[in-house]
Amino acid sequence: MAGNQRRILVTGGAGFIGSNFIRFIFQQRPKWRIVNYDALTYAGNLASLADLAGDQRYEFIHGDIRDRNSVRDALAGCDGVVHFAAESHVDRSIMDSSPFISTNVQGTQVLLDACREVGSIERFVHISTDEVYGELPLDRPELKFTEDTPIQANSPYSASKAASDLLALAYHHTFGLPVVVTRCSNNFGPFQFPEKVIPLFVTNLMDGKKVPLYGDGKNVRDWLHVIDHCEAILAVLERGRPGEVYNIGGNNERANLDLTHTILDLMGMRKEMIQPVEDRLGHDRRYAIDASKIKAELGWEPSRSAWPEALAETIAWYKGREDWWRPLKERAAEVARG
Repeated sequence: MAGNQRRILVTGGAGFIGSNFIRFIFQQRPKWRIVNYDALTYAGNLASLADLAGDQRYEFIHGDIRDRNSVRDALAGCDGVVHFAAESHVDRSIMDSSPFISTNVQGTQVLLDACREVGSIERFVHISTDEVYGELPLDRPELKFTEDTPIQANSPYSASKAASDLLALAYHHTFGLPVVVTRCSNNFGPFQFPEKVIPLFVTNLMDGKKVPLYGDGKNVRDWLHVIDHCEAILAVLERGRPGEVYNIGGNNERANLDLTHTILDLMGMRKEMIQPVEDRLGHDRRYAIDASKIKAELGWEPSRSAWPEALAETIAWYKGREDWWRPLKERAAEVARG
């Protein structure tokens, strides 16, 4: 799928990665048109795309991916779909998994069926996560997730994403829908909802509050800058092979304790600002992505994810955008209180 003029439906485009992707597309493919379809749940924020107000290339539709008629109408005239819309916070899935099953599984099924009905979709990119693979041992650093790693989801969130992945791939096999699945590592960068670890820690420290570190802090994640991720998604949208899975990683593995110390150092804070808290239930020890397939087939590899520079730039962004994150942090606190 390539060309100068495309009309792409982006689900969940008011979220962290979706909003960055929309802005990235207009930078890289200025003649494309984007339909942003988002339910504006607590983590959705149209302020992230305020600069696009009035842009004739951009259309926002307030809708739920579980609403078949609304989804079908939104797809009119589109030839591509990038499906970000999902409940994504692991802690919330542990408290109540119902919204995750409803949105991530049933919503994806509705979207897939609607794409079959309209019949014009040349590529359906389903955005997923490395969490569907389960966990890797800390004492085997040579091991990484490949696209052939068996699915072994360990949280309600990752189980819902694994189910939606398999459903999307089944629609390719059964119906010939041109689905491609991407599985990324942990994203960071601007416009990330402040319940996630990096913006949570940065904004806590800005307010003089301690940062809550789970367990022993040895859990390892591979950190990927959101714009690196967007670049990879665009490559998959244009050149990825239908029916395939592509892993997307940052080549940037860090233990949570190391992440915390780096943030403290960059913000001139002392280690006394760490508040150890009880570990998350079922907390996977290590994720690591082997992204050699997407490099070999599509020529993509990360170029913006290296620390400490990329992390310092991210911290600087949050320091300069208190007007953006503070209302969201207050909203997250209200949601947590029920």
